[in-house]
Amino acid sequence: MKDFELKYGCNPNQKPSKIYMENGADLPITVLNGRPGYINFLDAFNGWQLVKELKRATGKPAATSFKHVSPAGAAIGRELSDVEKKIYWVDDLDIEFTPLANAYARARGADRMSSFGDFISLSDVCDVPTATIIAREVSDGIIAPGYEPEALEILKGKKKGAYNIIEIDPDYEPDPIEKKQVYGITFEQGRNELVIDDAFFANIVTENKDLPQEAKDDLAIAMITLKYTQSNSVCYVKDGGAIGIGAGQQSRIHCTRLAGQKADNWYLRQSPQVLNLPFRNDVKRADRDNAIDLYIGDDYMDVLCDGAWERVFTEKPAVFTAEEKRKWLDTNTGVSLGSDAFFPFGDNIDRAHRSGVAYVAQPGGSIRDDQVIETCNKYGMVMAFTGLRLFHH
Repeated sequence: MKDFELKYGCNPNQKPSKIYMENGADLPITVLNGRPGYINFLDAFNGWQLVKELKRATGKPAATSFKHVSPAGAAIGRELSDVEKKIYWVDDLDIEFTPLANAYARARGADRMSSFGDFISLSDVCDVPTATIIAREVSDGIIAPGYEPEALEILKGKKKGAYNIIEIDPDYEPDPIEKKQVYGITFEQGRNELVIDDAFFANIVTENKDLPQEAKDDLAIAMITLKYTQSNSVCYVKDGGAIGIGAGQQSRIHCTRLAGQKADNWYLRQSPQVLNLPFRNDVKRADRDNAIDLYIGDDYMDVLCDGAWERVFTEKPAVFTAEEKRKWLDTNTGVSLGSDAFFPFGDNIDRAHRSGVAYVAQPGGSIRDDQVIETCNKYGMVMAFTGLRLFHH
């Protein structure tokens, strides 16, 4: 297949539209089902690069959940706890939780509001347990290096048979120079072939220099995720999965706040107040996600007021007070934080501390690096300067 005609581009009025290889070679993909669109392919190709690099960096199967050309979640295949299975809505599944299934459950479950209608990328051949999880989520499509026959049949049943399924050649290597056009003008640059591994975090600039291997893996997940996230961006990671991604903000502190709030929401979902919410049996998972998001936020009365709670709960839950939420969040520890460019002020570290951050990786290079380092030292954090920016546009 040398080209693939698309229904339209980013928007329905942008026609004609297609993907093709500029050198006339065959495309490195096969569309096994459905008809992926322009944005689907952008999500697929960026997501595939991300999971391929996560697998290379950690040696574990990886998955990502993309929306609008940035990851909503990314993870490697670490085992899920019982609580994690519950907050990711997979605790009722009678399946073998393979490493790949664990990776996708983490990637899809970290920010379920943003992942609704995602495009999935998997580093490994899609197995039946992973397909079983995907089958009941609202999703636009998937890209993987292959599919087990039964897994492929499960996925083909989604969206009344129209689910987008792409197989990519895992041995495909792109040209070292990449191009794109804006306003009829061609931009050309060398591909970002930067390899992120343990050595990437060798320059530790804080007083605390204790960086365990699991934290190095989490920092690698953060930085590789940022490599494919629209900048400015920061990423919070814990236990092998991104738990908060702030993408495309003009201000670094706004990135840190946005991603930090998402990380806080991920942890609040694990609190007894949320785990024990008395949902009605007929309330679907997506509606439960919406209710939880309201319940743990500032607009909790939208779901707790008379006439609203009855549609979701069997009895009216107590308000989850700000003091109770803060007390629970203070028990979160061991979180890693990556930034695609330097932190200009220590206020980013102050905000990160409130979300349990213990490990930080950033390029460094601010005229206020000393202030940022001092703030890390105040909290006993470990911070590595990578010396390399990871902007993605």
